[in-house]
Amino acid sequence: MSREALWLAVGFTGQAMFTMRFIVQWIQSERQKKSIIPLAFWYFSLSGGIILFSYAVYRRDPVFILGQSFGIFVYMRNLYFIHRNKADTGA
Repeated sequence: MSREALWLAVGFTGQAMFTMRFIVQWIQSERQKKSIIPLAFWYFSLSGGIILFSYAVYRRDPVFILGQSFGIFVYMRNLYFIHRNKADTGA
């Protein structure tokens, strides 16, 4: 295994570990059909995720692109739940 391949494997492993926090939070939100995290968290996460995704595409970094792509989906899904629940409750 080349040094570059080894570092890609390390990068993907690290990203997988980091992504697990999003998966655990996402599953809980899906079960409850609402976000249990403050609204500002999701807006900062989405903004930062889009900026970091743009940077990753520019850098052509597959580890970073994959990680940010999944995160952006989760941020948008949680914002959808927040706004849907507000509409349902009239808040």
